[in-house]
Amino acid sequence: MTTPPPECPAHAAHGVGGARRLYGAEAEADPMGVYEKLRAEHGAIAPVLVHGDLPAWLVLGYRENLEVLRTPSRFSSDSRRWHAVQEGKVPPEHPIAPTIMWQPLVNFNDGDAQKRLRGAVSRGLGRFNRHGIRRHVTRVTHLLADEFCATGKADLVGQFAELLPVLVLTNLLGLPEQDGPRLAEACRDLMKGTETSLASYGYILEALTRLVAEKHERPGYDLASWLIEDEADLSDDEVVQHLRLVLVAANETTANLIADMIKLVLTDPRFRGNLSGGHMTLPDGLEQVLWDQPPLWVMPGRYATGPMELGGQHIEEGDMLLLGLAAGNTDPAIRPDLAASMHGNRSHLAFGGGPHECPGQDIGRAIAETGIDVLLGRLPDLNLAVEEDALVRVPSWTSRHLLELPAEFTPRRPQREEERAAVPRPSAQQDVVPQPLPQPAPVVAPQQTLPPQPAFPPQAPRRTWWRILTDWLRR
Repeated sequence: MTTPPPECPAHAAHGVGGARRLYGAEAEADPMGVYEKLRAEHGAIAPVLVHGDLPAWLVLGYRENLEVLRTPSRFSSDSRRWHAVQEGKVPPEHPIAPTIMWQPLVNFNDGDAQKRLRGAVSRGLGRFNRHGIRRHVTRVTHLLADEFCATGKADLVGQFAELLPVLVLTNLLGLPEQDGPRLAEACRDLMKGTETSLASYGYILEALTRLVAEKHERPGYDLASWLIEDEADLSDDEVVQHLRLVLVAANETTANLIADMIKLVLTDPRFRGNLSGGHMTLPDGLEQVLWDQPPLWVMPGRYATGPMELGGQHIEEGDMLLLGLAAGNTDPAIRPDLAASMHGNRSHLAFGGGPHECPGQDIGRAIAETGIDVLLGRLPDLNLAVEEDALVRVPSWTSRHLLELPAEFTPRRPQREEERAAVPRPSAQQDVVPQPLPQPAPVVAPQQTLPPQPAFPPQAPRRTWWRILTDWLRR
């Protein structure tokens, strides 16, 4: 590529050798535009720069992403193979060190080590009963909705999407629910690759280390206890690290999925009409969002085990490849018409693929589907409180999540305790799901003083024919 002159603004987007940067204001403001420029310039594989102008390859093609994901013999998950690591260019304080540097985790291992660790995680996650999880999500959603339903307005990112997954996950992992908000903040900061990422990483490890020590003494119906007792005989450090992996990855991806799904409902009348009219189900709609707005846009990383040709590019041994999940989902070779419906199509790249495909994706879907369904049932007249153009996304080199999603609706009286009690509580013996949360005062802002009760007309549940049918099918 031709290097632009020093005074050219393109220097902000390009580094040494003319390769485009995947970080910085310009790249993060319009990542999809950057991907399309790279695709036009280089094809399915493009040279890019990550923080510190370290070179890497961004995989833009759908088929090329699958090839990298499905052939660990050629594309290792062990970041110690990356020549930048071997040359000492990624110190511990580097912004992407927490997500790149090798750790005793399933997603950094290959072969037998990967199978052993994945087996333990899959067996642990598989012990959760999906119906029990959905009942638990229902209760947490009602608790969160009770905090803002009387005001007639809410930020559905800060007051709902970012809280629901972490409150459910802390319970499933075995953590106290009061740790949820701070852990959510730390997880988000870690994924951004900011200057405080290392401190956030340390906070998460400290909380999980305490948890594992407690579960040795008092095991329960939770993932921490099940990993400790698993036949794979994990060390305490391996248990801590995999709890962190589940917490960080599931919270980030599920929060983004919930926010983008609600945004689509509030901004697309046709989508909302199909949903409320029974022409489309929530699971179908979620798959559309996973195609168009995957929770993670870029997933690091894979490392070439030898020299090879891929997508018309010569890859050297030790090169890092970044999985372009969002770019692969919009590859014209498999999706020539981006406006075409992808409802119910699960062949997207949002959850990866191959031996490292996300083992907790069904739990994430259950949290998102149930939470959104209950919220729309509680507040059926939800509307966006600002123009769609006013919505702001917080960019990072791996994802773009909504900063706020202001909504307005008819004020409604919070549920009484006996109404919440009518929702079946998960049984630890029958469902193997932790006990539901009590109403957590530290989680959200203190509840505002409500007007006298007569000001709120009785709210009959909205029971359209398609909701009755959906509930019957679920039962």
